[in-house]
Amino acid sequence: MENWLPTLITDTPTKGYDLAVKMARIAVKLTQPDAAERDRLRPEYAGDADALIAVSQVVATNFATVAAANGYWRDKA
Repeated sequence: MENWLPTLITDTPTKGYDLAVKMARIAVKLTQPDAAERDRLRPEYAGDADALIAVSQVVATNFATVAAANGYWRDKA
């Protein structure tokens, strides 16, 4: 896989959140590399509130990591 994550530094919190979502998506792709299998499973978790909450928790954890790496954007304001 290419070096898709050269840095955690982003210009804005919005870009940091986008990076957090990308981190979660890459983790899923690495865990289940078969795109057809991911597509087959998607309907099962798309309607599962617990699965959707779990995704939100992963993104929140990733965002906290990115935010900390960026000094919570205090220096950029």
